[in-house]
Amino acid sequence: MPNDPNQLRAQKIAEYATHSQLLEQALKEFPAEMWTYRDQCGCWSVKEHLIHIADSEVNSYIRCRRIISEPGSALMAYDENLWAERLAYHTQSVEDTLALFKFLRKKTHALISQMPAGVWKHSAYHPEQGAMITLDDWLDTYHAHVPEHIQFMRENLTAYQAELNYKPEPTANPEQPANPA
Repeated sequence: MPNDPNQLRAQKIAEYATHSQLLEQALKEFPAEMWTYRDQCGCWSVKEHLIHIADSEVNSYIRCRRIISEPGSALMAYDENLWAERLAYHTQSVEDTLALFKFLRKKTHALISQMPAGVWKHSAYHPEQGAMITLDDWLDTYHAHVPEHIQFMRENLTAYQAELNYKPEPTANPEQPANPA
């Protein structure tokens, strides 16, 4: 990562824009039969993580705009666990969720890509953190959010495989041609 704060921010903004593709690629790693699986600790399923990512992006969309347009104001808090429970995450459409996430991320990326340096110092009160956060702080949070949840999904897959004593089928033997003719 660059040392210059403006270069670092630019790099984060560029990476932030790629997280829709990152998420779509990661979702291909998880077999359909385990998308609703919760481990023994009750950690969220792959589908719950995905719906949460979209719901969080809705909040991110508003929070970003609030910091830019209304510095000094308070951001909305929400209880992500209650949302997962009460909004019936397992009944929600994966396709609609991905479309919503991609749309919101694209719109916010377009907005933040054009913000002048001074706007990045704007701040708003984050009630869950009990502190003022700047637009740079907001970027740090949402730049890390999708990769963090992808990692949680992978941990869920590992638990699922261990619980089933899962042994993946071997891939093609490297000594044999993949498509014998």
